[in-house]
Amino acid sequence: MSFGVGVIGCGMIGQKRAKALGEGRLIACADIDEAKAKALAGSSGSKVFGDWRRLLELPGVDIVVIATLHDSLAEITLAAIEEGKHVLVEKPAARNPAELEPVMAAAMLAAQRHGVKVHVGFNHRYHRAFRQARKLFEAGALGELMFIRARYGHGGRIGYDKEWRAKPELSGGGEMIDQGPHLIDLSRWFLGEFEDVQGFAHTYYWNMPVDDNGFMLLKTAKRQVAFLHASCTEWKNLFSMEIYGRDAKLEISGLGGSYGLERLTYYKMLPEMGPPETTTWEYPMADDSWAVEIAEFYDDIRLNRVPSAGLKDAYAALKVVEKIYKESGYDYCA
Repeated sequence: MSFGVGVIGCGMIGQKRAKALGEGRLIACADIDEAKAKALAGSSGSKVFGDWRRLLELPGVDIVVIATLHDSLAEITLAAIEEGKHVLVEKPAARNPAELEPVMAAAMLAAQRHGVKVHVGFNHRYHRAFRQARKLFEAGALGELMFIRARYGHGGRIGYDKEWRAKPELSGGGEMIDQGPHLIDLSRWFLGEFEDVQGFAHTYYWNMPVDDNGFMLLKTAKRQVAFLHASCTEWKNLFSMEIYGRDAKLEISGLGGSYGLERLTYYKMLPEMGPPETTTWEYPMADDSWAVEIAEFYDDIRLNRVPSAGLKDAYAALKVVEKIYKESGYDYCA
């Protein structure tokens, strides 16, 4: 079974999704800037729309990929669900938890009645290093997990404080809601639910009304901790996550490109302790996370199974973001 795919939002992420459809067929593109939709469609014969609502009316669209600005993610997802379409919506899926709640209710009903599936684009789960890390974790190679320490940051660019991410009505916030959800989601993927959320968001450098740094201290019921920092004052792009177990540690660094070589290192504690036994995997090849992610979603639809990264995961991440924003004095989540 081949799926007809429509892409709504034809910027950088929409283009990445369209190029990684695998067995899916791009049959429609929509963007408020119709020229972007035409450019993405190219010579493929895909239909082009300036109004996303017209794309949803196409009977040949089985799956809708939504890669718009944050302010329209929830609205379009809800409309697509109501049209009976399967949906892959980019994180964070909404600007705040309240905005996502009616989408979750509609998705639950549509799943029960029509088998509609909704996947949230947490593509970092599908990077090669994280796929291998997950295998090691599930095989028990780390022992009982203790804590996670992670940093994710970039340095912005000239004019960054004038872009849509700096406008709370469009973005829902700053760095905490931009790169923060990836860190939160990956940490929940390994540690489970967080019962105690502490943190601080602040604007240190950029002249904008949203935060440029977010610091998180998240605890599970078992007192396992995720200590996370998302930043757009990193200057040199950085990704680093360390997952500590009682028997071993995993270190994931780089995401390819400007973030540096993607690498996973496994440090196995020896009985006598001291320097650990070390194994390293390096991934200099192109990032295939986008293709692996949607291939899994195709199988979710075929097999009628619940997507591994869904609206509940997006909602959990947004609840963390909202709590820290409120405690830090930002009111754009209200």
